[in-house]
Amino acid sequence: MAEFLPLWLFAGVCVFLLFGYPVAFSLGGTALLFAAGGAMFGTFDAVFLEALPNRLFGIVRNETLIAVPLFVLMGVLLEKSKLAERLLDSMAMLFGTLRGGLGISVILVGMLMAASTGIVGATVVTMGMISLPTMLRRGYDPALATGTICATGTLGQIIPPSIALVLLGDVMSNAFQKAQLQMGVFSPKTVSVGDLFVGALIPGLILVALYILYVVIVAWLQPEKAPAIPKEELRRGVDDTYLFVDVVKGLVPPLALILAVLGSILGGFATPTEAAGVGAFGAAILAALSGKLNLQTLKDSVFATTKVTGMVFMILIGASLFSLVFRGFGGEELIHEFFNQLPGGVVSAVIIVMLVMFLLGFILDFIEITFVVVPIVAPVLLAMGLDPIWLGIMMAINLQTSFLTPPFGFALFYLRGVAPLEVKTQQIYKGVIPFILIQLFVLLLLAIWPSLATWLPEAVYAN
Repeated sequence: MAEFLPLWLFAGVCVFLLFGYPVAFSLGGTALLFAAGGAMFGTFDAVFLEALPNRLFGIVRNETLIAVPLFVLMGVLLEKSKLAERLLDSMAMLFGTLRGGLGISVILVGMLMAASTGIVGATVVTMGMISLPTMLRRGYDPALATGTICATGTLGQIIPPSIALVLLGDVMSNAFQKAQLQMGVFSPKTVSVGDLFVGALIPGLILVALYILYVVIVAWLQPEKAPAIPKEELRRGVDDTYLFVDVVKGLVPPLALILAVLGSILGGFATPTEAAGVGAFGAAILAALSGKLNLQTLKDSVFATTKVTGMVFMILIGASLFSLVFRGFGGEELIHEFFNQLPGGVVSAVIIVMLVMFLLGFILDFIEITFVVVPIVAPVLLAMGLDPIWLGIMMAINLQTSFLTPPFGFALFYLRGVAPLEVKTQQIYKGVIPFILIQLFVLLLLAIWPSLATWLPEAVYAN
């Protein structure tokens, strides 16, 4: 019975979460309860908890994690600058005369917002407020409209710069070094957040292309669900030259910011943390140029950034305590032994991990899964010879589904909060199902062709 205590520990966390307790305190509190009980009955060595101060100090001085508040600040400032609203208007005039054109516009603008901010909530709320009423008014099917907006918002998970990739990259880096030490490699290679950023570009663009393809197919087979808008009605006398200039003006600011952030990383001029600083500064400039930057906006942005950053770091502290207690109960050995005994070897291990992460996405947020599950399973999988970049991108896309899977898909909650009352919750749930299947299809493509994630990093960092 004692050998299964790590599993009971994990189950205990899920129980507390279902009762509505905050994630960080559920992780830390459950771990302390089990540690106290284990120490009392002689199944847990309290010496493991002595490593906690060093863990916390390591979290505080981790330079990679400095990118989190900077990217959050960048996203909040861009949201305040109303950049997406202007760009969506231009794109709608450009594509709206086609069947499904508004849906295509939402996806393209959402992609640019994802590449500019990396924050799912900001993208979903912004796109929901400015595009959903228009799509419904133009006769779009509510399920298609809401599904498109929710799924587009989750692109912020996979298209860099992404907070999810920053957090996952830090965890994968530690796991990769640990796996190499277990294999007897005492001059270990490293994998960085920048590697994941580059590796995520092609899968992210494939997702965007498949989203657009789905909207086009629906509009072609069922035109009443995504009708075209007459050119005269949509453009209201705007000629093609003016429209072209307006689209270019709308595209230049986000593209400049994307080039500044990703270009500095890909060109080797800056680390992801330094690029995050460039991005935050660039977002402030764009907000100022749009006339939206004032003392109140700055105050609100800093407050929102502090709130999100505090949540992330509190969960990280709780997860660190949880992982120590999990190790103390022999959880790592249990997982390692289980994977090694699987009949299919590494293939079966990857399938089981991906399935577990997908199912956990129904009840947990990507941050909890990243900080709790990934440190447990990643070292074992990497020790079996898997590529860390490929594994990281696979996990990132898998975690992306957690924003769409009911009952606790956060993108669903974000959109429900800003959607008109006539849009039913069931329609939102129905609308995201095809996009969840698309994400799982991309996961399958990556499993079959790992080079989709590994080729670009190898090409960029070949020299």
